[in-house]
Amino acid sequence: MLPSFLITLREGLEAFLLVGIALSYLAKLNARHYNKYIYLGAFVGLLLSLAVAVVFQVVVDQFSNELYRNYLMAGILIFATIVLTYMAIWMQRQAKNQVAQMQKELTDMVSTGNLWGLILLSTLAVLREGFETILFFSALMYSSMGEFSTQDALIGAIAGLVCALLLVWVMLKGTRNVPLRSFFRWTSLFIIIIAAGLLSSAINMLQAAHILPILHAQLFDISHILDDRGVFGTFLRALFGYNSSPGLLQLVVWGGYMSTFTFFWHRGYKQA
Repeated sequence: MLPSFLITLREGLEAFLLVGIALSYLAKLNARHYNKYIYLGAFVGLLLSLAVAVVFQVVVDQFSNELYRNYLMAGILIFATIVLTYMAIWMQRQAKNQVAQMQKELTDMVSTGNLWGLILLSTLAVLREGFETILFFSALMYSSMGEFSTQDALIGAIAGLVCALLLVWVMLKGTRNVPLRSFFRWTSLFIIIIAAGLLSSAINMLQAAHILPILHAQLFDISHILDDRGVFGTFLRALFGYNSSPGLLQLVVWGGYMSTFTFFWHRGYKQA
């Protein structure tokens, strides 16, 4: 539940923020009568996201062969790791420019009466975040291997979206500043840890498909301290890719990813 909550909170906050900023900027331009086109675009983006989710699941279900399914799931996990890493590290530098660019586009669209442009602007904002959410959900479900139920994931996802919507409403309507910088900083670190677990699970699937060598099958075993099949261990395994008896390659990849991108994360916020 916690991973799905975090993902939808983060993605929902980005999507709602962009839509909210667009509405606020239209009000600043005395063009509130264009708000309906922003709402329409957001609704279309949501419908397209749901359609992508259905198509994505249908495509995955076609892979009945276990070997090819391992290929597909490993590919999804690696792609999700790349996107999560990009979101956590490099998006911190681009957020301000993204908002400035959107405001410039809104000014041009309002001055020329480009209604389709307004709809497309909000559609793409919601669709982009929706696609990323679908990708991350799929990666989390495959990496947990059934340890998280679909019901728990949906509850966490809905709760994350509701919290994101409330946060944006408070920011746009309230008088107190919400510490967005701190929020994005520490959730970015948490997302890096999740991505490391996804990458570790991808390595395990590639080994099961005989693409990568197993090397040392069991480097150590701490299951007597915290078993990854226990209640708390299962939670950590699904969330962070925890393994009480990891192989050499899995541990090296996990440790290399964590040390590398934690360094970039720290340096990025320190410079900012």
